[in-house]
Amino acid sequence: MHHPHFLNIAYLIASTLFIIGLKLLAHPRTAVKGNFLGALGMLVAVVATLFDKEIVSFEWILGGILIGSLIGAILSAKIQMTAMPQLVALLNGFGGIASILVAGAALQMGISRYATQPDYQEIVSIAFSAIVGGVTFSGSLVAFGKLQGIVTEKAVRYPGDQLVKILIGLLCVFLGVYEVLQPTNESVYWILGLVSLLLGIFLVIPIGGADMPVVISLLNSYSGIAASATGFVLNNNVLIIAGSLVGASGIILTQIMCKAMNRSLTNVLFGGFGEVAEDMKDDGTFYSGKIKSTSPEEVAMILDIARTVVIVPGYGMAVAQAQHTVRDLYNLLMERGVDVTFAIHPVAGRMPGHMNVLLAEADIPYDRLKEMDEMNSQFENVDVVIVNGANDVTNPLAKTDPKSPIAGMPILEVSKAKTVVVIKRSLSPGFAGIPNPLFIAENCLMLFGDGKKATQEMISALKES
Repeated sequence: MHHPHFLNIAYLIASTLFIIGLKLLAHPRTAVKGNFLGALGMLVAVVATLFDKEIVSFEWILGGILIGSLIGAILSAKIQMTAMPQLVALLNGFGGIASILVAGAALQMGISRYATQPDYQEIVSIAFSAIVGGVTFSGSLVAFGKLQGIVTEKAVRYPGDQLVKILIGLLCVFLGVYEVLQPTNESVYWILGLVSLLLGIFLVIPIGGADMPVVISLLNSYSGIAASATGFVLNNNVLIIAGSLVGASGIILTQIMCKAMNRSLTNVLFGGFGEVAEDMKDDGTFYSGKIKSTSPEEVAMILDIARTVVIVPGYGMAVAQAQHTVRDLYNLLMERGVDVTFAIHPVAGRMPGHMNVLLAEADIPYDRLKEMDEMNSQFENVDVVIVNGANDVTNPLAKTDPKSPIAGMPILEVSKAKTVVVIKRSLSPGFAGIPNPLFIAENCLMLFGDGKKATQEMISALKES
């Protein structure tokens, strides 16, 4: 049965829920409600589509829903917050491959019709879906591999790499145009899909691990664009709207991330296009004899007389699953009359908002999470800064060394505080692969150890003081 008015009303409701949900996601207090409304909108859209068009039997549809739901439930139960960026990369990739397959199926069904009456909007959308979907899928898999450690986190560069990408990109355009002109040649479509997969690999492999947060945001945008293109293939309004929302919000987030990391959007779009910064390697003498180690007891003595404390969370805190222990330290200090806030760098961790999610999970009050720009003007008046597992986002080389991989990246200027305590397992570098002069600053003390255990020992020492 076909009810166009019912379908359009349902799609309008779903689209409205998507927009409201996206708006609510902009603030931590309303993010959960926004996520729920977005999911509800998708449910409305899916149910309306199923009842409007019986494309295949409901047995197959139900089977797909059950399998997908089972996989989703297992992932949600098993995935650690530290691995959430990898999951997001995979989900982006799934969106890309879905676009390729759906567009390919639409092409197969329409071949006989194209022979006599080609629909160029549909055909162009099919070719575009293949290109963007392929780049999204393979690029997301490479991003996943870099984050998971399966693929090297280093930027893989070689002589003529930009020329190779340009040639593959031109081949994609040529095959896309040929597919539009000869829509009955189905094999060209799948060749186009394979070449676009190759392009995705070559675009992401030259980007280093330090830039993965930006890449994830960009690939998220690509997955939305691919979905929107598939919407034009299927003449599905809600898919066009939802894909456009994801694509637009993803590119805006990418621009924000680029600004936060002092990266060019062109550099990210074209996989390292332009000058490559030189790495500053530690030859073994950078830290030699300059580190001032401390103990939990000494830190407790410093905190005992402090009036203002700022905690800077980083990926090391996430790896140690220390957010709940950090909350216990926060509660203890607040009970003693200490003013405690959290300084959040936009790209701390491996994805946008990573630290905010972890701290929200530990029930840290939202009003205690302060953004970088606000905190940088206050560090001079802070008694103690506790850096828990953060590295590159506090590295002064971003401001002092124009050849550094992080040159120009805005950082949390924690060195301005009276005392800085850095909790870290070792002196190993962060994603950028460079040493951190903060660790040898006069006002910096290094507390070596696991982020969770070290924080617990600080709490115990404070209670005994």
